[in-house]
Amino acid sequence: MESNIVNWLAENGISQLVILQIFFSLMMSILFIQSGLDKVFNYKGEKAFYTSHFEKSILNGTVPILMPVITISELAAGFLSGIGILIMLFTGNADLAFLGALMACLSIVQLFFGQRLAKDYAGAATLIPYFFLCVIGLYFYL
Repeated sequence: MESNIVNWLAENGISQLVILQIFFSLMMSILFIQSGLDKVFNYKGEKAFYTSHFEKSILNGTVPILMPVITISELAAGFLSGIGILIMLFTGNADLAFLGALMACLSIVQLFFGQRLAKDYAGAATLIPYFFLCVIGLYFYL
């Protein structure tokens, strides 16, 4: 016997899959908007950290170019996910949220690549759960 909540959700066209998509997009929105805005509002500190972090890697000297790239990628993942939630709720279309999930995967891969090149293997390892979350979330949209 299904609960009243499940029946109400089904009657209003909100499936269990849509609920998963919304919560995934909400997580990605929070994660990537916070990370991207931190880079925007603490640009000097973030740039100093990354410059130091990559000084002994082949990425040395590329931080002024790569910081805006990762910042834009993170913000795109976050805002596409967040706006995608609203569009899903009002139209049922999950395309924008799907793009947010794709950008989330791309952002994590970029960060992982940088950590590996900097030989920060522990830092790279901490990104693996985020990547799995992003890939599993991406699957919810297929």
